[in-house]
Amino acid sequence: MAANNRRMSGKKGAQVGSGGQRRKGLEGKGPTPPAEMRKGHKKNRIATAKAKQTARRPVARGRGGKSPSELVVGRNPVVEALREGVPASTLYVQQFVDNDERVREALQLAAERGGINLMEAPRPELDRMTNGLNHQGLVLQVPPYEYAHPEDLAEAAYDEAADPLIVALDGVTDPRNLGAVVRSVSAFGGHGVVVPERRSAGMTAGAWKTSAGTAARTPVARATNLTRTLEAYKKAGITVVGLAADGEVELGDLEALGGPVVIVVGSEGKGLSRLVGETCDHRVRIPMPGGAESLNAGVAAGIVLYEAARRRS
Repeated sequence: MAANNRRMSGKKGAQVGSGGQRRKGLEGKGPTPPAEMRKGHKKNRIATAKAKQTARRPVARGRGGKSPSELVVGRNPVVEALREGVPASTLYVQQFVDNDERVREALQLAAERGGINLMEAPRPELDRMTNGLNHQGLVLQVPPYEYAHPEDLAEAAYDEAADPLIVALDGVTDPRNLGAVVRSVSAFGGHGVVVPERRSAGMTAGAWKTSAGTAARTPVARATNLTRTLEAYKKAGITVVGLAADGEVELGDLEALGGPVVIVVGSEGKGLSRLVGETCDHRVRIPMPGGAESLNAGVAAGIVLYEAARRRS
């Protein structure tokens, strides 16, 4: 009987399986990561050294100054920023992160664009960088934006033998509105946007995305004091036009739009500040037969820029 049992034990039959672990082991770990991500590779050492050098380098100041660098955190935001062409200096990827489609796409987009350092970092380091935000293993560093000086915008127009067409924002704090204005300025042949240094939206990743890439060719200048900047434009022969719901002139009747002009757009809720409103040569209203109380900055700027472009054509 014992011998019979020994013979039976060699036969195949139902056995306890591996739970698919062996099959998963045969699947591999996905595509081979770029050389910059492979620890010990020469390109990885070069990328790491460059990233450390950039982090230690002091921020140079241009004529309009620079904004601080920014971090885009999370898999979907990082992929969207890379798709939209938001400038980036370094893509940080968590060590041993789950290699899903978004991680692979982020790596592919960064590699295709070039000029983006790929850095592998342990989770505690990414937690520290993001102040504990849910980064999901991906962090994109956006370099400081170098602002132009307000004078640069007018000079660029004169270099083209054109009348300056500039938009200034007063109290607009939503970066998406700034991005929309930049896009409209680019679409209608404007020469740039001026924002105050304080209490105003800046060129963040959100503004870059809303601009749909036009921020790469449409300068944004930063003014220490918007009222003084507008006064300087006036002394240079540029008409300053402020948008106001109770403006004395209707948009279609404003002849000044055909010449050198700065269009000042206030916030949707408060409109123009008192000093800025008093500085304007004209306060113009946009007729709204539908009865809306106000328009957001991006829409209002687009309407006036279209009218200015129509008069100049």
